[in-house]
Amino acid sequence: MAVVLHILSCLLGLGSWVAINGVWVELPLLVPHTPEGWELPSYLSLLIQFANIGPLAVTLIHKFCPGRLREGPVIFVILAVGIASCVLLAFLWQETSWVGSSRRSTALLSLIFFLSLVDCTSSVTFLPYMTRLRPDYLISYFIGEGLSGLMPALLALIQGVGVVNCEPMNRTESNESYATGNLTAVYQPARFPAWGFFLFLAGMMGLCLIAFTTLHKMSKELGLQDAGKGKRRMKKDPWSKGIMQKPMMGEDETKTKVVKKETRKYSTWEKVFIYLVLAWVNALTNAVLPSVQTYSCIPYGGRIYHLAATLAAIANPVACGIAMYLPSRRLLTVGSLTVIGSSIGSYIMGMAVLSPCPPLLRDHTGGVLIVGI
Repeated sequence: MAVVLHILSCLLGLGSWVAINGVWVELPLLVPHTPEGWELPSYLSLLIQFANIGPLAVTLIHKFCPGRLREGPVIFVILAVGIASCVLLAFLWQETSWVGSSRRSTALLSLIFFLSLVDCTSSVTFLPYMTRLRPDYLISYFIGEGLSGLMPALLALIQGVGVVNCEPMNRTESNESYATGNLTAVYQPARFPAWGFFLFLAGMMGLCLIAFTTLHKMSKELGLQDAGKGKRRMKKDPWSKGIMQKPMMGEDETKTKVVKKETRKYSTWEKVFIYLVLAWVNALTNAVLPSVQTYSCIPYGGRIYHLAATLAAIANPVACGIAMYLPSRRLLTVGSLTVIGSSIGSYIMGMAVLSPCPPLLRDHTGGVLIVGI
């Protein structure tokens, strides 16, 4: 039973951000076929920010209408929307239409917005649902959430998206063919098309829905859905085994000291610092840097951009795993990491500003640096 619950929790976390992470790593294959071109990542960043209306709506409903919104039905709805959006993307992502005086990828952008809405809303629905279970199942959920970035990234590496070679442009004059000094970008075909990748994302979302359906059914059988009776059932509930057990003699004083040490209260200024750091880091990682990634990477070549986008998705679960097993609540550590991250972000922004002729353009060191950071 415990192994099954861990697997189900992991699969639920897998579906939390797999769709948008997948779209990010597939961008090098989408960009050459869309009217937006290399502006597409900027549009994607904006759509993700607009999709935060979902978490805002859920938060407001919980605030002003407590008890009206249940996480279970909401999760079913958002997972169904995610599956439908991925399937439609597989067949409609190349469809365009005129908006004003320019042609736009209306189907692609609209469906990406719905996927963003699904993934953003999962942050405020999946976690509250998982808090009904034992804490160790929550760890399995976070492992799955990390895999939501790793799985699409590995598939994109296998697919070989965005691999481009610069070849001389051939021209014909007086029935003679010759190569000029001009180069043209020749994109190498992927091992399988974009529609196959989107169907893979739909399959991941479908697997998440099956896992949640099973988890929800098991929770009903064990009687965990009644929050008002949760405390009375903890002692006999196999999912909460050990939580309500009386500690052994001599443990009370030790545990009390540990709890006091771990739950020290922050001052007002410390809280302000923490919130400012959260706002700054989220702005960099979720909005500013992704939107300029094309400008900072493309001058070094399509292969560099492909590696940077794919490895960034892999780095996220690795960082989450490090934070999970080596947690630190020291504000000095938080501040130091923020300074280091801001310095790296400044380098990326500098390369984007200097694009298309950044430093080390003809040197392999430039590509290695932009991928590594």
